[in-house]
Amino acid sequence: MWHQQTLTLGAKARGFHLITDEIVGQLHGLSDVRVGQLHLLLQHTSASLTLNENCDPTVRSDMEQHFLRHVPESAPYQHDYEGADDMPAHIKSSLLGVSLLIPVNRGRLMLGTWQGIWLGEHRVQGGARRIVATLQGQ
Repeated sequence: MWHQQTLTLGAKARGFHLITDEIVGQLHGLSDVRVGQLHLLLQHTSASLTLNENCDPTVRSDMEQHFLRHVPESAPYQHDYEGADDMPAHIKSSLLGVSLLIPVNRGRLMLGTWQGIWLGEHRVQGGARRIVATLQGQ
């Protein structure tokens, strides 16, 4: 069985956002998969996907503060056509990545107890984001 669809996430403020429920809520066919995998591809170069803490929101805040310190907007970037946050957003996206592969068992994502899917929104105003979700299994 193969199923593919494009999911849309509403615009979010710059920072890290727990989006597991948004993904699962939009994904058709997940409950039909006994064993398989879900591949997620974020179709943007200024945001990222990652797996991390799903309980304590201070982890997301600390992550944002880390990236603001280590990938500053004030550096002398050549690519600045779309604003001071654009090139730093591309760097953060490349560091964290834009895809995830998650095992599926009995209609559920096989995430660890404290794992959740995060969207890293690296632009001040990134807008809606699209994710291509490909579900494979039996």
